[in-house]
Amino acid sequence: MKALTKTSFFIGIALLGITSLHAQTADDIVQKYITAVGGKDAIAAVKSLVTETTMQVMGTDVPSTTTVLVGKGYKNEFELNGTKMVQCYNTNGGWILNAMMGAPTPTALPAEMAKAGLLQLQVDPLANYAANGYKIELVGHDSADYKIHMTGSGVDATYYINMKTWLSDKVVTKVSANGQDTETSITFSDYRKTDFGVMFPFAMTLDLPQISISIAVKKVTANSTIDPAIFDMPKK
Repeated sequence: MKALTKTSFFIGIALLGITSLHAQTADDIVQKYITAVGGKDAIAAVKSLVTETTMQVMGTDVPSTTTVLVGKGYKNEFELNGTKMVQCYNTNGGWILNAMMGAPTPTALPAEMAKAGLLQLQVDPLANYAANGYKIELVGHDSADYKIHMTGSGVDATYYINMKTWLSDKVVTKVSANGQDTETSITFSDYRKTDFGVMFPFAMTLDLPQISISIAVKKVTANSTIDPAIFDMPKK
């Protein structure tokens, strides 16, 4: 009888754990995520963000700068082997400058990619998903993370939210362009609290279809003055 009681106890505890997992909703998880990141007010107070990083590309350390002006534009730029590369989005579309991808001069991105790129115009798209017209749902979990699927306006992104820290461990995005589906993922680690009150990952790994890039964040600056004109595609 004692053995049976003990067994029943452990089964009950296990079932309680399962019930707790299923009781979480997508909104519950996102609210805990927002709190862990720093809170809604701290996130909303960030109107621009400049991130200086070093990327490891084919064994070479490459300095890179990403500029975000919330709701208006996103720009990532770096130089590799003497060639400047730029990826940019704004409310008018998107463009790239990348000779390695067949764009030696500024070239407009396909409409599908430009639409999906609007996600980059936010400091934290998941924290402001409803205001930007996106929908979320809880699509499952693994041993460490809840999986939150966000869709809308050309966006298909799955966020992996850590069950203990409530921070994002990874985001996987899918983009369709020219009849082809492309999946990329970014893994986040080394979170630190910034001087503007938001937790920020200082180490990332970007996994593209044919290459993996390690990224080390060197400096993050919030609310500097950004000219929206820097996001416009230069004339050829």
